[in-house]
Amino acid sequence: MNKELFEAINYLEKEKGINKEVLIDALEAALISAYKKNFKSASNVRVDLNEESGSMHVYSQKEIVEAVEDHQQQLSLEEAQEINPNYELGDVIEIEVTPRDFGRIAAQAAKQVVTQRVREAERGVIFSEYIDREDDIMTGIIQRMDPRFIYVNLGKVEAKLPESEQMAADKYQVHDRIKVYVTKVENTNKGPSIFVSRTHPGLLKRLFEMEVPEIYDGTVEVKSVAREAGDRSKISVYAKDEDIDPVGSCVGQKGQRVQTIVDELKGEKIDIVEWSEDPVVYVSNALSPSKVVEVIVNEEEKATTVIVPDYQLSLAIGKRGQNARLAAKMTGWKIDIKSESEAKEEGLLSEKSQPNEELGDNAYSVMDEDLFE
Repeated sequence: MNKELFEAINYLEKEKGINKEVLIDALEAALISAYKKNFKSASNVRVDLNEESGSMHVYSQKEIVEAVEDHQQQLSLEEAQEINPNYELGDVIEIEVTPRDFGRIAAQAAKQVVTQRVREAERGVIFSEYIDREDDIMTGIIQRMDPRFIYVNLGKVEAKLPESEQMAADKYQVHDRIKVYVTKVENTNKGPSIFVSRTHPGLLKRLFEMEVPEIYDGTVEVKSVAREAGDRSKISVYAKDEDIDPVGSCVGQKGQRVQTIVDELKGEKIDIVEWSEDPVVYVSNALSPSKVVEVIVNEEEKATTVIVPDYQLSLAIGKRGQNARLAAKMTGWKIDIKSESEAKEEGLLSEKSQPNEELGDNAYSVMDEDLFE
């Protein structure tokens, strides 16, 4: 053991952020273990590392007894008093037992301890860095693929994109750059384990934050997101300032902002609706692009019956019920859709009811054949 080791320990403290005392304590424990293993000693030993001199000493700790039964653990009072007359029964005496060739063993132990602690420290730094990115978007490069995961290089760590979190519309190739949503960061014995997604609703929300400055600065707030990844999504937005159009802000000039997000999600259709605390208005907006005649609200069951013009029934329900399903998921209200004629038969519709003509001002929808059953 020499001063070079302590210089290395001081360097690691400055460069890697590893506490010097923690390293020395770990090194002493490793040296004790190495001593017991190599010299078949079961006795209590203590290792003393002297930073100033760069020296190392091993001491065997023995209890002073009247009659010795275990020579490794005990020492007679007579023998102890030959060393120092002041020793008494029950005292613990330390006797140096540093082997001549212990330097080589110590060097090996030191190397193992330092390597392990550096690795642990680096893992800790990486974990601390990426735990702050949970629920955020990151851009990575696809490194490799197997039947269970796509492995995405995020810089200092490789993230796992499970098969269940992959979009069917995506065509994954090694070396491709992709945006992913970080769903979970775990600290394991093998280092940080990061899981990412391309289907999570949070990905859509973060993409809007990136593309819409009004959302990023808080002027416009994303209230809710409902998503069937790769196919269709609905997002509700709100602005406290009545002079700001939250839907228009998200759509952008000539639809450029929302189109950028649609392109990133490989053509996923996106409906942007204005949030309202009034369930009649909110549910009407949520069923965009369908016009709504009337919304009957049941507050106790948090359920609504929505009446639409006969010719708009298929549009309101959507292909395989998707439009209604996403609207219910986004608003948190149960939605039962009935045609105008059906509602009249059941006595649900008043004669004065008219389609909601304000819907076009409160929602933006991508119109295409996918909306229909």
